[in-house]
Amino acid sequence: MAEKFDRGLENREIVLDILTEVLENGAFVHQVLGQALYKYQYLDKADRAFITRAAEGTLDYLIQIDFVIDKYASTPLAKMKPFIRTLLRMSVYQILHMDRVPDFAVCSEAVKLAKKRHFGGLGGFVNGILRKISREKASLAFDCPSLRYSVPEWMYKLWEAEYGAGRAQAICAAFLEDRPLWVRCCQSRASVEETRKLLEADGVEAAPFPGMEYMLSLSGVDRLERVRAFREGFIQVQDVSSALVGEIAAPRPGDYVIDVCAAPGGKSLHLADKMGGSGTVEARDLTPRKVALIEENISRCQAANVEAVLQDALVFDPASEEKADIVLADLPCSGLGIMGRKPDIKGRMTRQTQRDLAALQREILSVVWRYVKPGGILIYSTCTIDRLENEDNAAWFLKEFPFIPLDIGERLPAGVEGISAQKGMLQLLPGMNPFDGFFISLFKRQE
Repeated sequence: MAEKFDRGLENREIVLDILTEVLENGAFVHQVLGQALYKYQYLDKADRAFITRAAEGTLDYLIQIDFVIDKYASTPLAKMKPFIRTLLRMSVYQILHMDRVPDFAVCSEAVKLAKKRHFGGLGGFVNGILRKISREKASLAFDCPSLRYSVPEWMYKLWEAEYGAGRAQAICAAFLEDRPLWVRCCQSRASVEETRKLLEADGVEAAPFPGMEYMLSLSGVDRLERVRAFREGFIQVQDVSSALVGEIAAPRPGDYVIDVCAAPGGKSLHLADKMGGSGTVEARDLTPRKVALIEENISRCQAANVEAVLQDALVFDPASEEKADIVLADLPCSGLGIMGRKPDIKGRMTRQTQRDLAALQREILSVVWRYVKPGGILIYSTCTIDRLENEDNAAWFLKEFPFIPLDIGERLPAGVEGISAQKGMLQLLPGMNPFDGFFISLFKRQE
């Protein structure tokens, strides 16, 4: 039993360090968690699963957790020492939302961690709060949807106004559900059937998405880097919503494609794959680090018709004017559609930041539309679910530049459910499909 609890203490200490980096130092959870899982790869699958769930789950439910702590603590969260604040947050998550973890173990090991990190004098304070929450958790009520689903109130009100109360709550609930790991088969490397056999040989179960059988939902994966199909470039991590961009773009063999904000390169590689290795996809991005990410994926997937290029999307490139058959503008956005995978967005995003991003998107579109040849197409997409960055910007684009909307419905696989207020625009919402929220618009340059 002692050995089990020591392992539990080690795991909780790792979670504590991850959350401290995110909540106190502003790091991104997917980066810090990925680094931690790589550093502690000697841990067994169950331990790694606990670390992942405890770290991401604390962020998923952070608004609710903070409400509960402030209800029972004599000292407001904002005035607590950062270590104690983080320790309480991750412990309350385990008490409220991890049924297989005994509450007494959570309380005991929180006190041990406080002592280990030289906060032993506050052990009684931590223990008292956690034990009281444990005793009274059955009576806690979260009548407000913002607290029930742990989303900022302004976000919930925004979605309620745009989509109605029922759909707003479905969106919020979807963010708290387990999310499948989607990958795309690189069909230039191997057939879907061959790739599935490779996965099965490594003990990975793969279920195809109807209508897009090259998209597989994986289960039984601990570390993707240990899976041969990933190492050798037969699969690329990509959500179905992201892969729909390639379906809607429908590139032809020999096309010249410019992806203006491409990192880490998933959509560029998909378009290149759909062209069967012909033509050229120029995958551009702003920084050497992002270009290096693209190059890493190009190399792993052996995509000979993709080129990574360092280019600021806000700076016009005269050599590209009217050269592209397809311009993909998947632009920086608030990311509200992917909060199920990146829950720290809840604490970072503000309405003003959204407005700033919408303005940046317009600036980029004002430059990159000139790369589309007459008769070519431009796809504007984001991974968010707000009209300000989506339908409003797409409508503005059509008003300002010589493009017409194209019908997306005829290019959309059966079984994908979205909403479309205007021709050429598609909004995918969490809760309607088993994948991320996403916006895609499709425009053709007038000849």
